Amino acid sequence: MRLRAAILTTAFTGLPVLALSTGSAQAQPLTGPYISLGAGLHAPVNPKATVYGPGWGTGQVKLNEGYGFNSELSLGYGIGNGFRFEVEGDFMRSNLRSIPGTPFPAAATGHVRTWGVMANAIYDLDVGSSRVFPYLGLGAGYQWTKLNNVAMTQTGGPFIFGTNGQSGSFAWQAIAGASFPIPNVPGLSLTADYRFMDITGGQKYYGPTQAVAGGPITTSELKLHNQFNNEVVVGVRYAFYTPRPPAPAPVPVAAPAPALARSYLVFFDWDKATLTDRARQIISEAATNSTKVQYTKIGVNGYTDTSGTPKYNMGLSIRRANAVAAELVRNGVPKSAISITGFGDTQLLVPTGPGVREPQNRRVEIVIQ
Repeated sequence: MRLRAAILTTAFTGLPVLALSTGSAQAQPLTGPYISLGAGLHAPVNPKATVYGPGWGTGQVKLNEGYGFNSELSLGYGIGNGFRFEVEGDFMRSNLRSIPGTPFPAAATGHVRTWGVMANAIYDLDVGSSRVFPYLGLGAGYQWTKLNNVAMTQTGGPFIFGTNGQSGSFAWQAIAGASFPIPNVPGLSLTADYRFMDITGGQKYYGPTQAVAGGPITTSELKLHNQFNNEVVVGVRYAFYTPRPPAPAPVPVAAPAPALARSYLVFFDWDKATLTDRARQIISEAATNSTKVQYTKIGVNGYTDTSGTPKYNMGLSIRRANAVAAELVRNGVPKSAISITGFGDTQLLVPTGPGVREPQNRRVEIVIQ
């Protein structure tokens, strides 16, 4: 199943809308354990807060934070069908610039630290490219926020407030990104993603407050509402036990052309020296191939079976050799290159006794030398 998603947000000002649709795709085959490490830009949406204590006016303020940095470390497991699950530890930090909303001008110092643990479910998409694999995910967990050495002082006035507390709350996040496998390093990928995290409200911080110069030191309570955080994270991921790609198939080597034959047999009917159609075909092939090889001579050797007298058979073997030689010349072989020999009924191809009409002994052998 292929997931398509669009995360719609106004720039650092509102909640995202995660729209999902389905279609066909193949998942990146990430199977087994993996580890990822990343860092990047932390862009918080200034959270609202309610305060209880003297000198705060209506009690509704904002924490005006600047951009900061984030880091994350995840351990996960891919189940091979595109889905993977991971446990993430994260850390975010930004400086506190001011706390607007008080009934008087005020300067603020300190910074905001957030850290926690998230459990994420992520789906890798296959878009038909081996170089990039988009992914979408959702996560839930718990985040702690510390207002670290936060202090606010009324400009030209007596009001002061300070806190150094920390508190935690449930959080969820949406993730959209892509991984980029590194060629020649199986399992290693670069990653880049956007994360929207909502830390639900309710965290409480307490700090000493002096509303008037020389007045009593009391304690104010500051209660944060939802914290919306935009995160851009780049990093690396390594999947263990990733099989190496198969070695490329060897380039097939063309088989050498078979060597041209240098010996040919032409067979005759009993007591005949005339050439059959098949005999002429073999002689033509021998003549053609003789032009493709180097030779010093072409031997034409005649033989008979044992059915006649030795004297008769000798003459018949020579007549057969002459018939073959004449056909070779007719097919373009120089007559001067041909050597004719008759062997009669000697050197039988198939040994027999006297008077046997053996077809394979009634032959002429053409030898290209």
